[in-house]
Amino acid sequence: MSDLLTYLRQLLSFDSSHPLLFTQIHFWVFFLLVYAGFSLIVTRRWRLTARNAYLFAVSLFFYYKTSGLFVLLLVFSTLLGWLLGIYMDRTKSEIGSRKSEGKDTASNLRPPTSDLRPPTSDLRPPTSDLKRKALMIVGVVVNLLMLGFFKYAYFFTDLLNSAFGTEYSIAIKILLPVGISFYTFQNISYIVDVYKHKISHVGNILDFGFYTSFFPQLVAGPILRADQFVPQLYKPFHLSRRQFGIALFWILNGLVKKLVLSDYLAVNFVDRVFDNPSLYTPFENFSALMLYSLQVYADFSGYTDIAIGVALLMGFYLPLNFNSPYKAQNPTDFWRRWHISLSHWLRDYLYIPLGGNRSAGFLSYFLLAAMMAIAAFRLHSTLFTVAILVVALGIFLRWLLDRRHRHDLGTNVNNMDTMLLGGLWHGASFNFITWGGLNGLGILVYKWWRRQSHTTHLLTLAATFGLLTLLKPRLDSPLVNMLHFIVLVCLVGYALLYLLPQGARATRGAKTVWFTGLTFVFISFTRLFFRSGSNLDPATANEVAWRTASQMVAQIGSHWNLAQVPEIIGHYWMPFLLFLMGMVIHWLPVRFKRRYRLVFASLPLWLLGLLTVVTVFVVYQFITADLQPFIYFQF
Repeated sequence: MSDLLTYLRQLLSFDSSHPLLFTQIHFWVFFLLVYAGFSLIVTRRWRLTARNAYLFAVSLFFYYKTSGLFVLLLVFSTLLGWLLGIYMDRTKSEIGSRKSEGKDTASNLRPPTSDLRPPTSDLRPPTSDLKRKALMIVGVVVNLLMLGFFKYAYFFTDLLNSAFGTEYSIAIKILLPVGISFYTFQNISYIVDVYKHKISHVGNILDFGFYTSFFPQLVAGPILRADQFVPQLYKPFHLSRRQFGIALFWILNGLVKKLVLSDYLAVNFVDRVFDNPSLYTPFENFSALMLYSLQVYADFSGYTDIAIGVALLMGFYLPLNFNSPYKAQNPTDFWRRWHISLSHWLRDYLYIPLGGNRSAGFLSYFLLAAMMAIAAFRLHSTLFTVAILVVALGIFLRWLLDRRHRHDLGTNVNNMDTMLLGGLWHGASFNFITWGGLNGLGILVYKWWRRQSHTTHLLTLAATFGLLTLLKPRLDSPLVNMLHFIVLVCLVGYALLYLLPQGARATRGAKTVWFTGLTFVFISFTRLFFRSGSNLDPATANEVAWRTASQMVAQIGSHWNLAQVPEIIGHYWMPFLLFLMGMVIHWLPVRFKRRYRLVFASLPLWLLGLLTVVTVFVVYQFITADLQPFIYFQF
């Protein structure tokens, strides 16, 4: 009995070293208790109000277990969004009612039509619009300030010191609340959507609190949109036999991704190389980048799969967050498939407000200039600063002299701003901005590339290869060596595609394989800067991340001894085998995957139970000594 009380006390108290993770038995004990109470509530007549209140309270407790007293920050953010939504809609309704009440009286006092002149005040925005906009701005600014303090205080202090040669430091240690980026973005989207009349405010604080804190997705997404999730708050609970099977499939699928693929690859290969790249061969460094791409996908999509399954057991649908991203054949397609909820959020609340495909205003150019200035200050490189100034001058001259293509230039600037700020959202260090910038550059290059002919492709690659050939002996740079080899591979690949019979089925298949592989390698290389800055103290992230990235580039760009490759693969045969199996499963057709999900969901309950026990047993054989936290917890 005392052991049971001790366990329950441990389960109910906050321990920063043992947060509630989907991969821990403590979470599933917690969920079983939650689900037992949930099952009792949904059978009562007053089930909707009680259900939402119950899950709101449970979600707050869950967040307390992951972040301690930072739960008060979540409560503050929730109250702020709820009150602002009410005040914005109340402002609209009060003004509207006053207009309707005075309509008849005002019509009797109108002068003849010929004497009507629009008063000066009519040219101003209505008072209600100004109030609503002010409330919306307050909500967005407060949420961003809260996010900025906890996430970017070290980053901006470091930037200030780099720019002015000062030595300011932050006296207190700032801890980053888990999932703050996710629930902050959810609140911002709700406030903006209420302001734009896309949705009405949520009147009940318990309902709204449940929307902002729903525990399966609270700490690592997907980012919920009010117009998608709020209507579900008022729908009765329903879980069919097949839905139960689908939910169970997603949970098991997520556990396999996380524990079998992600954690095993991390502990047994990827982390070792990234911890000290200079101790490993060029092939091992290159392989670590490729394997990390599968690791981060299995980690994040695994969390999403479990969250979708847990939510579905309670009758709620979470949005799709991944759509086989490594099937993408270009960077643009990749970002339509990867972290879809964030991509859509950035599109709707950043890219489109900046001007989107229409134009770019002063703010767009200012943001790009600010990001380029941050890069120059951070690197302290004269060559890099000159390159940035040349790029800035080129953009200005293009804007000034080429009015016909000014629209395209504005769209490209908006694209780049979105990717740079998306990178900064992921982490408060320069390497995340670099990662976002490389992805933005990849999108812009692809947009230009797809408009060119095959002959232009070959000529461009040949000219680039020739230039790098001239620079290679003069600079003796690992980066130049690496780029030289990559361009050579691209040139040979495009030349072979040009020689194949155009329009043939085999040629289309070859192009699909080529472009998919090229996109995967490009995305994996950009993650060099993403991974090297992950799981670091924000106070030292910039220095450590840049050193790790530099060492890895130096290794990959050095001489390759291909005779070592078979021995390396033989030594690390298990990580390489898991990587191969994971990619093959990832590339399976969508229809095939949907079919085996439905087959699993339709199995008899006794067989589902047996398969669950066997899967859990096999999965837990891969558990390492220390469970690895989900990568996106830090964001």
